[in-house]
Amino acid sequence: MILSVSNIHKSFNEIPVLRNVSFHIEDYDKAAIVGINGAGKTTLLRIIMGELSADEGLVTVSRDRTIGYLSQHEAVSGENTIYNELLSVKQDIIELEQRMRSVELQMKSASGDTLQQLMTAYTNLTHAFESANGYACRSELTGVLKGLGFTEDEFGRSVSTLSGGQKTRVALGKLLLLKPDLIILDEPTNHLDMSSITWLETYLLNYRGAVIIVSHDRYFLDRIANKVIEIDNTKATVFTGNYSAYAAKKEALRAAEYSAYMKQQQEIKHQEEVIEKLRSFNREKSIRRAESRVKMLDKIEVLEKPTQVRADMHLKLEPKYTSGNDVLQVENLSKSFGSLTLFENLNFELKKGEHVAVIGDNGTGKTTILKIINELVAPDTGEIRLGSNVAVGYYDQEHHVLHMDKTLFEEISDDYPTLTNTEIRNTLAAFLFTGEDVFKQVKSLSGGERGRVSLAKLMLSEANFLILDEPTNHLDILSKEILEDALNAYTGTVLYVSHDRYFINKTASRILDLNNKVLANYLGNYEYYLEKKDGRIAYDSGSGQGNAAIQAAASAPSDTKQDWKAQKEQQAAQRKKENALKKCEESIEKLEQRNTQIDLLMASPEVCTDVARLQELAKEKETNETALNELYEKWEQLSE
Repeated sequence: MILSVSNIHKSFNEIPVLRNVSFHIEDYDKAAIVGINGAGKTTLLRIIMGELSADEGLVTVSRDRTIGYLSQHEAVSGENTIYNELLSVKQDIIELEQRMRSVELQMKSASGDTLQQLMTAYTNLTHAFESANGYACRSELTGVLKGLGFTEDEFGRSVSTLSGGQKTRVALGKLLLLKPDLIILDEPTNHLDMSSITWLETYLLNYRGAVIIVSHDRYFLDRIANKVIEIDNTKATVFTGNYSAYAAKKEALRAAEYSAYMKQQQEIKHQEEVIEKLRSFNREKSIRRAESRVKMLDKIEVLEKPTQVRADMHLKLEPKYTSGNDVLQVENLSKSFGSLTLFENLNFELKKGEHVAVIGDNGTGKTTILKIINELVAPDTGEIRLGSNVAVGYYDQEHHVLHMDKTLFEEISDDYPTLTNTEIRNTLAAFLFTGEDVFKQVKSLSGGERGRVSLAKLMLSEANFLILDEPTNHLDILSKEILEDALNAYTGTVLYVSHDRYFINKTASRILDLNNKVLANYLGNYEYYLEKKDGRIAYDSGSGQGNAAIQAAASAPSDTKQDWKAQKEQQAAQRKKENALKKCEESIEKLEQRNTQIDLLMASPEVCTDVARLQELAKEKETNETALNELYEKWEQLSE
């Protein structure tokens, strides 16, 4: 075991963030920590690293084990070049190499015992250098830099000239080269393009240490994780397997919890009805039974209602008008910025109802294509034609469609003046902005919050052609799933740019890969794109799957027949019980009515003086009472 986290508690301003959080990390574990934004994932990492103290609990790192941590916004600084910044991690190896070179120089002019001593020292230095993998040090460093998206031309750039994202990549490279026993990464894919993310996946999969990852990239987690630690409602639950396995188990658990809750609620309601009925009989025996059931109900530990998945945020995209079949035609599109040519002579078209993803490395011009279509950037050459009755809705990753000085309420009301105050508030509430939140200025919002406002405006637009630039940026996993469902239900046309491979796989029916200034077309989702790109055939194992499907289909009728027969028998038995209960209640009602008539007759002047008639009625009532007691017991049994 490398790391043990035991009973961690943490609160801020008396509001619990983590309660009784416990898990452990073994050698070679690849663990993912997941949860909605604000669940406490980063807080937990900071407690593990000792940057933040826990209110209660203990974090234990095994003796002689090392931990490397890359926070979400960590970056390097200084005047070093990119190459030398990473090389500083290998300072011990560099010093060994310098000492080897120094001894080599001394050996050239030495003789006798001095030479012998130098040769022994050189042998020891060489052995230490080889043990530290010194000969592969520089090629390993180059591989890491290239894997993280730096070209050899950039190796000599000063760190001080880099963007924030590039500095974070350099910090990640340094951490990978340190090779600690446990690597902890907080959102490591945020500043990487697809090829760099794929490289990092392979690197971490083959890493000979343990890894903890906090990430919203579900495809990344699917490939890396063999353990998922979920932070939900301040508590931690550990699941074995990757993200997809966790999601399936989580849904099964939630369904089981909800089923148990509903079953208990039905039982409570049923018992309350039985109690009310027993009391209505107004007999000493039935009242005692009612009281006994009340005591039984009081002892029940009532289950909490499980939180409904995605119950808070509501997103429904629906076009107001139907477009023509030809939605977009792009011909001979080219764009350069100075000496940098992004793409040349691009040609593609979109038909009604298509959901098309544009993918490619950073800097290839994907966002530029969207901006050209939206007439925000002028092309160098080419023509853009929209089809008949096409209404465009645009989602911009920089949220230029938002006005920073407006409040959320003004942002909606100014663009949609026909909406009432209640409609505006309801729309914002659907995206988790309630109460006084609606009067916040857009500029005060986080990236994820601005994304939700942009989605709210997009929902109101009723456009039939959506153009989305990195729509999942800053969204947590739950919000991404909501957006996926909305887009999959959307009957209009969609063109979007995204690095989120899981999102692409779920929502795209076609992929345009922008590479080397040209577009390659793939008719399918991301998995299909990978198969075709790597030259694999989708149906390599199709015969086996086909045989299995045939066998399943062959056995299906008999299984279905058995299920149908059992269901019919169960329904017949249920109807029989319901009829018996109904007859029992009818019998009780008749006897009670007759007893009421008997009481009235016995009190009437013409009967109360007739002894024989009184005895006859008294005997009938006694018989009725005996029958009623039997019927009450039978009713109670049948009511269960």
